[in-house]
Amino acid sequence: MKSFNSPFKPPTPKFYIGKITLGTPYFLPRRWVTNKEKPGYKKTIPKVIGFDFVPLGWKTKWDEYRFEWSPIWSFVFFKWQIAVTFVAPETDHYWECWLNYTYETDKKLSVRERLDIARKEFPCEWTTHTTGQKKKKVCYWDLILKNKWL
Repeated sequence: MKSFNSPFKPPTPKFYIGKITLGTPYFLPRRWVTNKEKPGYKKTIPKVIGFDFVPLGWKTKWDEYRFEWSPIWSFVFFKWQIAVTFVAPETDHYWECWLNYTYETDKKLSVRERLDIARKEFPCEWTTHTTGQKKKKVCYWDLILKNKWL
């Protein structure tokens, strides 16, 4: 969880206890076993007991980072699950800005210099419509950075 030690506001842990419902990431917790009917292939079966540690899910599309899913820690015990999902403020924008800051800036530079470069290269400014169809410009960097770094 590198984002806890960064200029970004820390994600909030969201706890879940109940029947298995949270996927990790697209499927319910599972394990891979050899498929006896098809040698050389594997198949999935539901987990009975076990841990899953799923990192941040992201992809690149048209040379830009795209958020897919939040990090999650999950423990399964028979049909029950205890899970912790790390939810960031302004989730989609948060993780896309964090990815740009982390992977597209030189780590030899200071935090301030890296933030300036990331904000310039990836502005993350959106125009939204409020009630009455008035346009409002929102800079998500201002919403996701710790006050010290604004």
